[in-house]
Amino acid sequence: MKNKEQFIKICDLSVSKVLYGFINDELLNGIKISKTQFWKGFSKTVHELSPKNKKLIETREKIQKTLDSYYLNRKGKKINLSEYKNFLKKIGYLKKVGLNFKIQTKNLDREISSVCGPQLVCPVSNARFLLNAANARWVSLYDSLYGANIIPETKGAVKGKTYNPIRGKKVIEYARELLDKYIPLKKNSWKNLKSTPSISNGFINLELKNKDQLIGYKINKKKISSLLFKNNNLHIDIVFDTTGKLEVNNPDGNQDPLKIHDIILESAISTICDHEDSVAAVDAEDKVLGYRNWLHLMKGTLISKFNKNGKTITRKLAADRLYKNFSGKKIILHGRSLLLNRNVGHLMTNPAILLKDGSECPEGILDAFVTSVACLHDFKKKGNSRTNSIYIVKPKMHGPEECAFTNTIFEKVEKVLKLKKNQILCGIMDEERRTSINLKECIRILKKRVFFINTGFLDRTGDEIHSSMEMGPMILKGQMKSSKWIKAYENNNIDIGLACGFSGKAQIGKGMWAMPDLLKEMMQQKITHPLSGANCAWVPSPTAAAIHALHYHDVDVFSKHQELKKRKPAKLDDLLTVPINQSQVWSKDQIEKELKNNAQGILGYVVRWVDQSVGCSKVPDINGVGLMEDRATCRISSQHIANWLHHGICSKKQVLEIMKKMAKIVDNQNLKDISMKGNQPYERMGDNFDKSIAFKAACDLIFHGKYQPSGYTEPLLHFNRLMKKSI
Repeated sequence: MKNKEQFIKICDLSVSKVLYGFINDELLNGIKISKTQFWKGFSKTVHELSPKNKKLIETREKIQKTLDSYYLNRKGKKINLSEYKNFLKKIGYLKKVGLNFKIQTKNLDREISSVCGPQLVCPVSNARFLLNAANARWVSLYDSLYGANIIPETKGAVKGKTYNPIRGKKVIEYARELLDKYIPLKKNSWKNLKSTPSISNGFINLELKNKDQLIGYKINKKKISSLLFKNNNLHIDIVFDTTGKLEVNNPDGNQDPLKIHDIILESAISTICDHEDSVAAVDAEDKVLGYRNWLHLMKGTLISKFNKNGKTITRKLAADRLYKNFSGKKIILHGRSLLLNRNVGHLMTNPAILLKDGSECPEGILDAFVTSVACLHDFKKKGNSRTNSIYIVKPKMHGPEECAFTNTIFEKVEKVLKLKKNQILCGIMDEERRTSINLKECIRILKKRVFFINTGFLDRTGDEIHSSMEMGPMILKGQMKSSKWIKAYENNNIDIGLACGFSGKAQIGKGMWAMPDLLKEMMQQKITHPLSGANCAWVPSPTAAAIHALHYHDVDVFSKHQELKKRKPAKLDDLLTVPINQSQVWSKDQIEKELKNNAQGILGYVVRWVDQSVGCSKVPDINGVGLMEDRATCRISSQHIANWLHHGICSKKQVLEIMKKMAKIVDNQNLKDISMKGNQPYERMGDNFDKSIAFKAACDLIFHGKYQPSGYTEPLLHFNRLMKKSI
């Protein structure tokens, strides 16, 4: 591969010219951290911690080999759980559980501690998406309902290319039912009100069942233009058309006698700006793109210009929202989602910086420094965190030792940047087996920093398969969600979080709704997340955030916590029950269907990653349903086929034939996909399998899947993307 990087020598480091220029000229500009202070501190830290980072990765491999030997020695035999647990304790995989404790995290914003609601995850490399996500704190209910499949396109209610008053009427009716549900009137229904409410002598002619729900208003030309309500600590803003000029949602002017122009829901309470699973960042150029976007978010200067319907649209961060209460005092509500930053894990290194021995810099250490420095730009204006806390989500940590290493990294960063102790807070992604079974001890290590725990079903399943690769063939992928371990895993996350004092203090999160076009289905199913005790759960879009916000109006999560504290905790034995196929005999058709489904998902994702540098997108599945895919989905699919190959459920020849067949299907799907038009010219995998780097990468993820560290996709994806970039 050609190395296009140009390096600058500083403090025993060789730093890419692109990254060096960004840090010196942009990142450090306007703050009190000098260039000398940064580079000396970074170099000292990275040279000290890099060997420790490497040792932790070696420990992962050592443990995996020990697990493999254990399973091979008992092949064909039923695992005795008591003996198994003793073995896991002996090798340091399962830790002794210490005394009960409560987390001690301080200076948390209310979005973390007090407000339950949706959480967006957005690739940090896309400025337009980032702005959409940040501004999704407040989302139009009318627009969300109009575009969603929640409102059926029957009896003339089609979406169409222009506004359809028939569909608009259905939206208004649906919204009125929600108002009656969440902000009930004392003696009337929102459906029956015939005129816009008015205020006289500080009193409003609107009688609510709970008068405390009405907390503020706006006036335009002596008429109410907005009423602000609160339910379950979430705001609802009813906007009235007092001038007759707000015709976007009601173009015929008289569709709504109450003259409600829109209902604005407080939606995406927080957003994870992602440097990890949803981006394809393999070198300095890629890293700087993400870093620069994050910096401008923290400075409040991020903008995006794009063409829409022949016009240039400029998008920027939304302003705070201003109201008055009925005492005449100002109410200021934060106009944007609270922005969190997901750094990468401990595994990968990056060629953007070389250490004095020529080795690549651990990417997680680089992320910690750069993303934290960017937050310093927000400290004066408090446009993001009003407590000057830095929120870093840390993924893919394996057990308490790796949590302790993360803590050490953050301590070093705080020292170099002269921050307060524990000013950098940590979100723990509970997505690796060694973390799940030791979650309490992981939290204990980070008890003064932790601000959230979150389950990641796909990554966790990928690790489940890889960890127990030698034990036997895994059950069908679709059966995983009903398996014993997954239920214990999800419940354990809640149980441990509540036992450690998360309720009313920190977030307990749940995973992503992967089908952004199927919001009716999301409305029906995702209410299980707040019902399970999650005070935040992931959504793929601002519209999905608005719809999912309704679930938090339905469920008082903090009350639910009190109920859940009384149940019996999830059993460790269930959590350790490996989902191998015990007795089911699969037909040839069942096996082929499973392989095709997995292959299609892998190819659909990898070709975009390697060829287009797209780390997360809506990828059509085998049935043409758009699924939000990132590296986690790729990990589980590739590990599942690798497991079946290893145990003879399928052959390499069979898998390769299916991969070639599905590659042609994926090619046709992508060539029809409007979202792919803006990327560089699409290269069909099916035109030349031998020369397609993307096809080779997808195959390698399967055929070499057993030997990938923890079953991760990053090493192969990074290698092949760099190869593609070098051409």
